[in-house]
Amino acid sequence: MVRLLKKRQSQHCKSPVNEEEAMFEGRQAHSLILDRDGGENGDERMFRSQGSKNASNLDGQQIGWALDRSMSKIVPKSRLSKDGGSSSGRQGPSDVELIKERFSKLLLGEDMSGGGKGVSSALALSNAITNLAASVFSEQNKLEPMPAERKARWRREIDWLLSVTDHIVEFVASQQVSKDGTSMEIMVTQQRKDLLMNIPALRKLDAMLLGYLDNFKDQNEFWYVKKNTDDAEKDGAPGNDKWWLPQVKVPPEGLSDVSRKWLQFQKESVNQVLKAAMAINAQVLMEMEIPESYIEGLPKNGRASLGDAIYRSITVDVFDPIQFLQSVDLSTEHKVVDLKNRIEASIVIWKRKMHNKDGKSWGSAVSLEKREQFEERAETILHLIKHRFPGISQSTLDISKIQFNRDVGQAVLESYSRVIETLAHAVMTKIEDVLDADAQAVGPTQDRKQTLDEPIKKLDPKEELEKLNNMEASSMTLSDFMGWHLDQDADAEKKETEKLENLGGLRSPTARH
Repeated sequence: MVRLLKKRQSQHCKSPVNEEEAMFEGRQAHSLILDRDGGENGDERMFRSQGSKNASNLDGQQIGWALDRSMSKIVPKSRLSKDGGSSSGRQGPSDVELIKERFSKLLLGEDMSGGGKGVSSALALSNAITNLAASVFSEQNKLEPMPAERKARWRREIDWLLSVTDHIVEFVASQQVSKDGTSMEIMVTQQRKDLLMNIPALRKLDAMLLGYLDNFKDQNEFWYVKKNTDDAEKDGAPGNDKWWLPQVKVPPEGLSDVSRKWLQFQKESVNQVLKAAMAINAQVLMEMEIPESYIEGLPKNGRASLGDAIYRSITVDVFDPIQFLQSVDLSTEHKVVDLKNRIEASIVIWKRKMHNKDGKSWGSAVSLEKREQFEERAETILHLIKHRFPGISQSTLDISKIQFNRDVGQAVLESYSRVIETLAHAVMTKIEDVLDADAQAVGPTQDRKQTLDEPIKKLDPKEELEKLNNMEASSMTLSDFMGWHLDQDADAEKKETEKLENLGGLRSPTARH
């Protein structure tokens, strides 16, 4: 019995260095197996081999004893690292792992419990595009090119999310010619018409906006500084909605004439992108069905939705939409959104009344022609509000449509166009901040004052995209613009000289003889 105990003690007193070397060799062999096989079989082998090694190491242990030091060397592998090593490395997750994570959340409907209580695929995809844009563009607080890393991430991950639309197809007729020369009509699959037209257009608008930001890499006439506490208090931090953003600075004498014209040119170019994105977004939202939950919450008639004061202003004999907007308090975003909600609700009520789809009582004897006239006036006001406040929050109707929408294609178009619209408005606002700083330095000019005398016109996606295609030199840096501007001035001067010479030749006495 004594000999047996001594034999066991001699077994446990072996050199720990040899055991650690054996464990290291075992882990090396196991990592080679995983790297060669990979996949699910590799994961099973990892689980089985670790289990067998643990069992073999535990055979030499006694119950109640501390585990051997070699057992503490077993570290679980991170599933997010590229090489399957520990998570303490600096390498981030691979593209394959990111794709798995993104589309797993989409399939689960953002319900990580897997209980089937998640949102629809359309809403999950819309939220994914919105969250991606928020994480990428939230740090773009200056008129400067986007960092290459964030730009590459945006292009890569938006391509992943937009790839879903490649598989949304419809049947179209096509001609097929057989070997004997006979022609026959067959049905083939093609990407759905609205996606086939709008997805390439939105991609182009996206690339144009990033190109406009790249144009600001050569400018050196304005710069940004962080706001101090004294400056924030001087500007009125509680009432200033941009107190956390860096403040733009210009030289004391203001911008040069060329830089000022170049900024105006960039603003007009971004404004065209903004209009095109707004037109696509409005078209998609209009085609979405109105949820029944929104309809059930509407009042009985348009007067109850608008209120007596607004209803009387809209139903007068002589209606002026510009004068109406001037008489309404639109000092805060909350008041603008509230007016927008009231007008949209009244439009839905009047449309349903005209089509006899609503069983609710009208409350007063209003003719069909009057309802149609009121509805047109309300839509005119709504268009004006969207033009005057492009960066305003979404209305209750828009939020309800997005939330209950089940069409994946419409969800992608709406979210992608909304993201581009938000980015374009942010870029245009930053350009206006520079122009405002220049105006404060040299004095305000008349052409920068916003008026309400612009013509009222509904945005058409095709028309706005055609304008963008017809724009010449829509993307140019300040140095390019300086050369282009000088060439234009030289051409104009040459034409003016030729015109004066021709007039002088016609008026000279020798020319008449």
